[in-house]
Amino acid sequence: MGQSLFELPEAPLIPVAGEAAVYPVGRIFCVGRNYAAHAAEMGNEVDREAPFYFTKAAANAVLTGAVVPYPPGTENFHYEMELAVAIGAPVFRTTKEAAAASIFGYGCALDMTRRDLQIRERQKQRPWDLGKDLENGTVLAPLTRAAGWDGPEGQRIWLEVNGETRQEATLAEMIWSVADIICHLSGFYHLRPGDLILTGTPAGVGAVQAGDRIRGGIAGLAPVELTLAAAE
Repeated sequence: MGQSLFELPEAPLIPVAGEAAVYPVGRIFCVGRNYAAHAAEMGNEVDREAPFYFTKAAANAVLTGAVVPYPPGTENFHYEMELAVAIGAPVFRTTKEAAAASIFGYGCALDMTRRDLQIRERQKQRPWDLGKDLENGTVLAPLTRAAGWDGPEGQRIWLEVNGETRQEATLAEMIWSVADIICHLSGFYHLRPGDLILTGTPAGVGAVQAGDRIRGGIAGLAPVELTLAAAE
Protein backbone atom coordinates (compact mmCIF):
# COMPACT_ATOMS: atom_id res chain seq x y z
CA MET A 1 0.00 0.00 0.00
CA GLY A 2 1.31 3.47 -0.89
CA GLN A 3 2.02 6.31 1.48
CA SER A 4 -0.98 8.40 2.50
CA LEU A 5 -1.14 11.78 0.81
CA PHE A 6 -2.28 13.57 3.94
CA GLU A 7 -3.39 13.05 7.55
CA LEU A 8 -7.09 12.95 8.38
CA PRO A 9 -8.51 14.60 11.50
CA GLU A 10 -8.54 12.20 14.42
CA ALA A 11 -11.58 11.46 16.54
CA PRO A 12 -11.23 12.38 20.21
CA LEU A 13 -10.08 9.99 22.90
CA ILE A 14 -12.50 10.27 25.81
CA PRO A 15 -10.96 10.11 29.31
CA VAL A 16 -12.33 7.47 31.66
CA ALA A 17 -13.01 8.66 35.21
CA GLY A 18 -10.35 7.54 37.66
CA GLU A 19 -8.22 5.82 35.02
CA ALA A 20 -5.29 6.54 32.74
CA ALA A 21 -7.03 4.70 29.91
CA VAL A 22 -8.98 6.52 27.22
CA TYR A 23 -11.93 5.45 25.05
CA PRO A 24 -11.44 5.93 21.28
CA VAL A 25 -14.55 7.09 19.45
CA GLY A 26 -15.45 5.24 16.27
CA ARG A 27 -19.06 6.04 15.35
CA ILE A 28 -21.69 8.31 16.89
CA PHE A 29 -25.37 7.35 16.66
CA CYS A 30 -28.02 9.77 17.95
CA VAL A 31 -31.61 8.99 18.92
CA GLY A 32 -34.22 11.52 17.83
CA ARG A 33 -37.26 12.61 19.87
CA ASN A 34 -36.68 10.31 22.82
CA TYR A 35 -38.38 12.64 25.33
CA ALA A 36 -42.06 13.37 24.68
CA ALA A 37 -41.88 16.93 26.05
CA HIS A 38 -39.02 17.81 23.69
CA ALA A 39 -40.87 16.35 20.71
CA ALA A 40 -43.89 18.46 21.65
CA GLU A 41 -41.89 21.68 21.99
CA MET A 42 -40.52 21.10 18.48
CA GLY A 43 -44.03 20.57 17.11
CA ASN A 44 -43.60 16.83 16.54
CA GLU A 45 -45.47 13.75 17.61
CA VAL A 46 -43.59 10.86 19.19
CA ASP A 47 -43.30 7.72 17.11
CA ARG A 48 -43.69 4.97 19.71
CA GLU A 49 -43.30 2.10 17.23
CA ALA A 50 -39.49 2.28 17.20
CA PRO A 51 -36.62 4.70 17.82
CA PHE A 52 -35.12 6.60 14.89
CA TYR A 53 -31.56 7.80 14.43
CA PHE A 54 -29.16 10.17 12.78
CA THR A 55 -25.36 10.03 12.83
CA LYS A 56 -22.60 12.52 13.57
CA ALA A 57 -18.98 12.23 12.44
CA ALA A 58 -16.62 11.31 15.27
CA ALA A 59 -13.95 13.63 13.85
CA ASN A 60 -16.32 16.58 14.45
CA ALA A 61 -16.53 15.86 18.19
CA VAL A 62 -14.59 17.75 20.88
CA LEU A 63 -13.97 17.13 24.56
CA THR A 64 -15.54 19.02 27.43
CA GLY A 65 -14.02 22.40 28.21
CA ALA A 66 -13.53 23.29 24.55
CA VAL A 67 -13.78 26.88 23.36
CA VAL A 68 -15.13 26.85 19.80
CA PRO A 69 -16.31 29.53 17.36
CA TYR A 70 -19.98 30.17 16.77
CA PRO A 71 -20.63 28.02 13.68
CA PRO A 72 -21.12 29.37 10.16
CA GLY A 73 -24.39 29.31 8.27
CA THR A 74 -26.79 29.61 11.21
CA GLU A 75 -28.62 32.25 13.19
CA ASN A 76 -30.30 29.78 15.55
CA PHE A 77 -27.68 27.58 17.24
CA HIS A 78 -29.16 25.27 19.90
CA TYR A 79 -27.85 23.15 22.78
CA GLU A 80 -29.19 19.65 23.52
CA MET A 81 -28.07 17.89 26.70
CA GLU A 82 -27.88 14.08 26.41
CA LEU A 83 -26.78 10.85 28.05
CA ALA A 84 -24.05 9.13 26.01
CA VAL A 85 -23.71 5.35 26.10
CA ALA A 86 -20.33 3.85 25.17
CA ILE A 87 -20.33 0.34 23.73
CA GLY A 88 -17.62 -1.97 25.06
CA ALA A 89 -18.35 -5.34 23.44
CA PRO A 90 -19.66 -6.40 20.01
CA VAL A 91 -23.42 -6.91 19.77
CA PHE A 92 -25.66 -7.79 16.84
CA ARG A 93 -29.40 -8.56 17.01
CA THR A 94 -29.03 -8.66 20.75
CA THR A 95 -31.28 -9.28 23.75
CA LYS A 96 -31.82 -6.80 26.57
CA GLU A 97 -29.59 -8.81 28.87
CA ALA A 98 -26.75 -8.91 26.36
CA ALA A 99 -27.33 -5.23 25.54
CA ALA A 100 -26.73 -4.29 29.17
CA ALA A 101 -23.59 -6.43 29.28
CA SER A 102 -22.23 -4.71 26.14
CA ILE A 103 -22.08 -1.25 27.75
CA PHE A 104 -18.62 0.01 28.64
CA GLY A 105 -19.78 3.19 30.33
CA TYR A 106 -21.82 6.36 30.36
CA GLY A 107 -21.13 10.06 29.97
CA CYS A 108 -22.60 13.48 29.47
CA ALA A 109 -22.75 14.93 25.97
CA LEU A 110 -23.95 17.98 24.07
CA ASP A 111 -25.60 17.56 20.68
CA MET A 112 -25.21 21.07 19.27
CA THR A 113 -27.61 21.86 16.44
CA ARG A 114 -28.00 24.47 13.71
CA ARG A 115 -31.74 24.46 14.32
CA ASP A 116 -32.71 26.75 11.46
CA LEU A 117 -30.91 24.48 8.98
CA GLN A 118 -32.33 21.33 10.52
CA ILE A 119 -35.90 22.65 10.29
CA ARG A 120 -35.39 23.97 6.75
CA GLU A 121 -34.10 20.64 5.49
CA ARG A 122 -36.73 18.65 7.37
CA GLN A 123 -39.51 20.72 5.81
CA LYS A 124 -38.11 19.86 2.38
CA GLN A 125 -37.86 16.17 3.37
CA ARG A 126 -34.08 16.31 3.09
CA PRO A 127 -31.44 14.82 5.43
CA TRP A 128 -30.54 16.79 8.56
CA ASP A 129 -26.76 16.71 8.05
CA LEU A 130 -26.25 20.47 7.74
CA GLY A 131 -28.15 21.04 10.95
CA LYS A 132 -26.67 18.20 12.98
CA ASP A 133 -23.28 17.04 11.74
CA LEU A 134 -21.26 20.21 12.16
CA GLU A 135 -17.68 20.82 13.21
CA ASN A 136 -17.37 20.94 17.02
CA GLY A 137 -21.01 19.89 17.16
CA THR A 138 -20.67 17.02 19.64
CA VAL A 139 -19.12 17.70 23.05
CA LEU A 140 -18.10 14.76 25.23
CA ALA A 141 -17.38 14.56 28.96
CA PRO A 142 -15.28 11.81 30.63
CA LEU A 143 -16.91 8.41 30.79
CA THR A 144 -17.79 6.48 33.93
CA ARG A 145 -17.63 2.71 33.67
CA ALA A 146 -21.05 1.04 33.81
CA ALA A 147 -20.15 -0.76 37.03
CA GLY A 148 -19.30 2.55 38.69
CA TRP A 149 -22.69 4.23 38.15
CA ASP A 150 -26.14 3.27 39.41
CA GLY A 151 -27.96 4.42 36.28
CA PRO A 152 -29.59 4.87 34.00
CA GLU A 153 -32.65 5.00 36.20
CA GLY A 154 -34.29 8.22 37.34
CA GLN A 155 -31.19 10.44 37.54
CA ARG A 156 -31.57 14.17 37.06
CA ILE A 157 -30.39 15.56 33.72
CA TRP A 158 -29.90 19.31 33.42
CA LEU A 159 -28.25 22.10 31.45
CA GLU A 160 -27.31 25.69 32.27
CA VAL A 161 -26.40 28.62 30.05
CA ASN A 162 -24.33 31.25 31.86
CA GLY A 163 -25.48 29.75 35.17
CA GLU A 164 -29.20 29.82 34.33
CA THR A 165 -31.00 26.48 34.19
CA ARG A 166 -32.54 25.81 30.77
CA GLN A 167 -33.14 22.04 30.76
CA GLU A 168 -34.16 19.87 33.70
CA ALA A 169 -35.70 16.40 33.62
CA THR A 170 -34.96 12.82 34.66
CA LEU A 171 -33.67 9.89 32.63
CA ALA A 172 -36.89 8.07 33.52
CA GLU A 173 -38.62 10.34 31.00
CA MET A 174 -36.86 8.68 28.05
CA ILE A 175 -39.37 6.95 25.80
CA TRP A 176 -36.88 4.27 24.76
CA SER A 177 -34.58 2.90 27.44
CA VAL A 178 -30.87 2.34 26.84
CA ALA A 179 -31.46 -1.41 26.51
CA ASP A 180 -34.35 -0.82 24.08
CA ILE A 181 -32.13 1.39 21.93
CA ILE A 182 -29.20 -1.04 21.82
CA CYS A 183 -31.51 -3.94 20.98
CA HIS A 184 -33.16 -2.02 18.16
CA LEU A 185 -30.03 -0.40 16.73
CA SER A 186 -28.15 -3.72 16.78
CA GLY A 187 -30.74 -5.06 14.38
CA PHE A 188 -29.29 -2.74 11.73
CA TYR A 189 -25.59 -2.48 12.68
CA HIS A 190 -22.93 -4.70 14.15
CA LEU A 191 -22.31 -2.49 17.18
CA ARG A 192 -18.73 -2.59 18.42
CA PRO A 193 -16.37 -0.99 20.94
CA GLY A 194 -15.91 2.66 20.07
CA ASP A 195 -19.57 3.20 19.18
CA LEU A 196 -21.28 6.00 21.10
CA ILE A 197 -25.05 6.35 21.32
CA LEU A 198 -26.51 9.72 22.30
CA THR A 199 -29.93 8.96 23.74
CA GLY A 200 -31.91 12.15 23.09
CA THR A 201 -32.58 15.42 24.87
CA PRO A 202 -35.32 16.60 27.24
CA ALA A 203 -37.43 19.72 26.77
CA GLY A 204 -35.97 23.19 27.14
CA VAL A 205 -33.68 23.43 24.13
CA GLY A 206 -32.86 26.92 22.96
CA ALA A 207 -30.48 29.24 21.19
CA VAL A 208 -27.06 30.37 22.38
CA GLN A 209 -24.79 33.17 21.24
CA ALA A 210 -21.09 33.90 21.04
CA GLY A 211 -19.76 34.42 24.55
CA ASP A 212 -22.17 31.97 26.18
CA ARG A 213 -20.93 29.23 28.52
CA ILE A 214 -22.91 25.99 28.45
CA ARG A 215 -22.71 23.46 31.26
CA GLY A 216 -24.74 20.29 31.63
CA GLY A 217 -24.80 17.26 33.83
CA ILE A 218 -26.40 14.00 34.88
CA ALA A 219 -26.39 12.94 38.53
CA GLY A 220 -23.37 10.74 39.22
CA LEU A 221 -21.51 11.54 35.98
CA ALA A 222 -18.84 14.11 35.11
CA PRO A 223 -20.39 17.31 33.70
CA VAL A 224 -19.88 18.62 30.18
CA GLU A 225 -18.94 22.23 29.32
CA LEU A 226 -18.63 24.32 26.17
CA THR A 227 -17.80 27.99 25.60
CA LEU A 228 -18.76 29.74 22.37
CA ALA A 229 -16.30 32.24 20.94
CA ALA A 230 -16.98 34.76 18.17
CA ALA A 231 -17.74 33.47 14.70
CA GLU A 232 -14.79 33.12 12.36
